[in-house]
Amino acid sequence: MRKDIVLIILLAGLTVNTFAQSEHKLIRRGNRAYSKNDYLESEVQYREALERNKHSFKANFNLGDALYKQNKFSDSDSIFNGINTSALSDADKSMIYYNKGNSLFKQNKFKESADAYKMALKYNPNDIDAKYNLSEALRMMQNQQNQNNNQQQNNSNDNKDNKDQKDDKKQDKKEDKKDNNNNKQDNQQNNQNKNNQQQQQPKISKEDAERMLQALQQREKDIQDKLNKKQAKPVSGASIKNW
Repeated sequence: MRKDIVLIILLAGLTVNTFAQSEHKLIRRGNRAYSKNDYLESEVQYREALERNKHSFKANFNLGDALYKQNKFSDSDSIFNGINTSALSDADKSMIYYNKGNSLFKQNKFKESADAYKMALKYNPNDIDAKYNLSEALRMMQNQQNQNNNQQQNNSNDNKDNKDQKDDKKQDKKEDKKDNNNNKQDNQQNNQNKNNQQQQQPKISKEDAERMLQALQQREKDIQDKLNKKQAKPVSGASIKNW
């Protein structure tokens, strides 16, 4: 009975040892692919290693780096964010926050990246790269803030211009309406004056109108007769002298 127990324990230990060797072997394969710039293959190997041991610090850390190299910055950030740092050394914690800061920086999350670099420097104050990247993140934060301020100012100016334009349009409409009313009043006054003039003009009877028409026709006839007589009169020319 005791021999069976020992045998089971030995077999369990052998299985765990086999899985551990497989995990390290997969990580080494991933490292070789990474050194050849084959980041996709290295990602595959690191993920297979994590299937053996999902808490493997090396597999998680290297997977985050392989994703970063493939420009999968959000995925890389998630991997670094998920690493349990409670049992890690300060040096390892500093590397995690440093890489996390890089992933955030690439996503233009400059404030978050600056915070990550500060944490990296907390665990390793002498990290020159972290200091430099922190200064860059702070500089980009300032530029971003300036751009936001300029945009807000431009929006404010645009809103003011739009308001002024609306006010101008309202004023123009008021003036147009006023002009239209004035024109309408002028037209009404002109029509009234015209009507008054028409009313003031004396009315002519039908008989008077016929007599005036006959007088005009007779006058026109007399004028035409005079013109005809002038045209019929012979024109005096030069006398011909016979020698």
